[in-house]
Amino acid sequence: MCQVYSFSMALVVICGQPCSGKSAAAAFLVAALCSSTPDLTIRIIDESSLHLGRNDSYKDMVVEKNLRGVLRSEVDRSVSRDSIIIVDSLNNIKGYRYELWCLARASGIRYCVLFCDTEVDHCKEWNSKRQEKGEPSYDNNIFEDLARRFEKPVRRNRWDSPLFELFPSRDGIVESSPVIAEAVSYLTKKVDSKTRDVKVLQPTIATQTARTTEANSLYEMDKATQEVVSAIVEAQSCGIGLAMNKISLGPDLPTIDLQRSIGLPELRSLRRTFIKLAGQYSLSGPPPPTDADSAKRMFVDYLNREIGA
Repeated sequence: MCQVYSFSMALVVICGQPCSGKSAAAAFLVAALCSSTPDLTIRIIDESSLHLGRNDSYKDMVVEKNLRGVLRSEVDRSVSRDSIIIVDSLNNIKGYRYELWCLARASGIRYCVLFCDTEVDHCKEWNSKRQEKGEPSYDNNIFEDLARRFEKPVRRNRWDSPLFELFPSRDGIVESSPVIAEAVSYLTKKVDSKTRDVKVLQPTIATQTARTTEANSLYEMDKATQEVVSAIVEAQSCGIGLAMNKISLGPDLPTIDLQRSIGLPELRSLRRTFIKLAGQYSLSGPPPPTDADSAKRMFVDYLNREIGA
């Protein structure tokens, strides 16, 4: 068995227009990596691996933003120093590629972008052929919108570098493609203090602090929401406050307004949904609260909207 070297762990971001050959490039990259260094731990993260459909995921800006949040969260959970993660999606927004680059930096691993530079007309033709065959494809209006909004990677940007460019409509893609070979060499080359052509990103104090703060926030939110659920269950079992349909959590916290009895399974479902929504919101907005009272206020406001008056 070949040794799995820690130096070869990385995050690979594949980007390109819809139907530009990205999934084929990802598959050939995996095959080439396995041939070069057996027993590597490699995972592809894409819409299908998360059971998400193409058209449903890009039908409007809200669901598209949610998709990016789900993909980013999965990358954040998966990226480490003992695996190569390949993100096979459009990755069409430069700000989003920057977020992925930040995840790689925080983990202290290598990072690169593999760009399928395919003309839009060819992409449209390939999409039409998939439609005819009943294969996964994009509706025409969704395809046109995504193609129009694509932000091409620029080599001078940190989050787009190093940049490996494939031209599928001109050269095709095979496992032995020179660009695939260059990417494999970059991802698997041994590095030391004298190495200049391979860059392993180094976490900064800011990124390390951010990850610690995020973990603390999630812990506080989990704990606080569970306390709210327990308070509701206890109040209902004792009949406390139900005559006025109000449950108090303390002098400085909002009251919970109930118009009906609510069971523990429904409360647990609401709690899971709230935590998920709070996590997705924090991807583009402020982080979740780090103190219990703030988390309780947010959760009570959410409950009052969902089950209150």
